[in-house]
Amino acid sequence: MTYWTQQVIFDLDDTLVHCNKYFELILGQYFEMMSDWFSDEGPTTEELRRKQVEIDVETVNTSGLASDNFPKSLIATYRYFCAKYNRPTDPFQEGQLMKLGLSVYDQEIEAYPGMVETLDNLKHDGHELYLYTGGDHSIQRRKIEQMKLDMYFDDRIYIRRHKNVEALEKILSTRSFDRKHTWMIGNSLRTDVIPAVTAGVKSIYLKQQNEWVYNMVELQRDMHQSVITINSIHEVVPVIRRNALRQSTSHG
Repeated sequence: MTYWTQQVIFDLDDTLVHCNKYFELILGQYFEMMSDWFSDEGPTTEELRRKQVEIDVETVNTSGLASDNFPKSLIATYRYFCAKYNRPTDPFQEGQLMKLGLSVYDQEIEAYPGMVETLDNLKHDGHELYLYTGGDHSIQRRKIEQMKLDMYFDDRIYIRRHKNVEALEKILSTRSFDRKHTWMIGNSLRTDVIPAVTAGVKSIYLKQQNEWVYNMVELQRDMHQSVITINSIHEVVPVIRRNALRQSTSHG
């Protein structure tokens, strides 16, 4: 079978490689520490989580996907509860929290099952593959190099501090993208799906079971028809193939 060439843009974190589960792992340790430190006052894990999420999302909204946002949110949550219970902050404890938060970036990078197969098949079908990820350049490059993703994306890799409509439009303007044959594949409604639909490209929403709250936003009603929702990366190739198949023009 032959296919019309598609330009397929992939998100990285929690689309091709695991990410959120490492943050949840660190948060589990964080809530244990906080519960121990504030054992006399007794805030619940749910209270701690709710405040941390609130601060985390607010920070990302203002400063983008910077690597120090996460540890800073842990410290800011700690300071909030210190103030709430009228107790002084401890510089040593804050240092522990900074170290704990940054340790999330030391975790071994793990690909989602099906990543290599998906990229191999799309490349074999003749499609152009692009990678568009948010975060600090050095951290994201380390993931890309460890996963040897350059062999699929070559120089078509974009790392941005902010992932929004403006950032995607700039990328689309750097090359001759045919928006009718361009796809954005990602797990974030906020940073992948909505910018893609707004920019007039097709979107595949890879719905994850445990999603970061920041990524969860409501789609406008008229956007739903431009989005295909899948639950596994294994579904990407069949979706692209169905839409890219060259129909036979022979009439027998």
